[in-house]
Amino acid sequence: MRKLEEYNPIVIFVYFLIVTGFAMFIMDPVILGLSLLGSLTLFFMIDGFHGAASHITALVFFVVMAIVNPLFNHNGVTILFFLNNNPITLEALIYGIASSAMIISVVYRFRSFSKIMTSDKMLYLFGALSPKFSLIISMSLRYIPMFIAQTKKINRSQKALGLYKEDNALDTIKGGLRVFSVMTTWALENGIITADSMSARGYGTGRRTFFSIFRFRKNDIIFLAATLALFGVFLAGAIVHALDFTYYPAIGKTDLSVMSVLSYITYALLSFLPVLAIIKDNIKWKYFLSKT
Repeated sequence: MRKLEEYNPIVIFVYFLIVTGFAMFIMDPVILGLSLLGSLTLFFMIDGFHGAASHITALVFFVVMAIVNPLFNHNGVTILFFLNNNPITLEALIYGIASSAMIISVVYRFRSFSKIMTSDKMLYLFGALSPKFSLIISMSLRYIPMFIAQTKKINRSQKALGLYKEDNALDTIKGGLRVFSVMTTWALENGIITADSMSARGYGTGRRTFFSIFRFRKNDIIFLAATLALFGVFLAGAIVHALDFTYYPAIGKTDLSVMSVLSYITYALLSFLPVLAIIKDNIKWKYFLSKT
């Protein structure tokens, strides 16, 4: 069984670039709903249901964003009620929900992207174009989990030494500042050590060679071709304004033309394309197991 992480990094990057780009710039509610559902499904299939706190935070953020927009934006003709003499409109509420769905879907797309695209894949992806830029990206991706792990380690050490207690707000602030100071020093020292290590190994003194373990396979070509084909159809629908949707001053009616319906179907396939690929590989794997 081939996992999504095993696809060529170019294929993965192109897919996420296309599907996330459309989700960020098209405010059609059907497209946003498909984008949100597809991003959540993909993330849970990759990472499972771990980290409940982060999902609860995302849900709270979704609700807050949806509520905040009508509190500050009073455009729209359908007034639901008045709050402090300010009208709360249906259009502003629906626009807030749509904006929240767009933001959450993009966030989960990036979370899935970070799970799949490791530092070696980023180095492969940008190495041929800009070695220095790819090195910076790969090192940044590597330092983020290291920084988080070291922060937790220092924080536990500070607590074990009795330097601050969690039930005291002032001690918590002082302890947090102390940990931040320690981590700043650690990051700078680690950067100097890395630079000295790279210099000692002769980085930048000779002609750079390029090696990669990633190859284009049949599944990569099929996945990339499907992504580009769906991208072309959906882009055509966007160009002819089949996905235009207005929120102000009144909610616009969804144009259920042939092109708009085709665009919805296309984006649904595009949004769930990795999920379908994972399901197909699972079925294929179980079929082979049943034959043994």
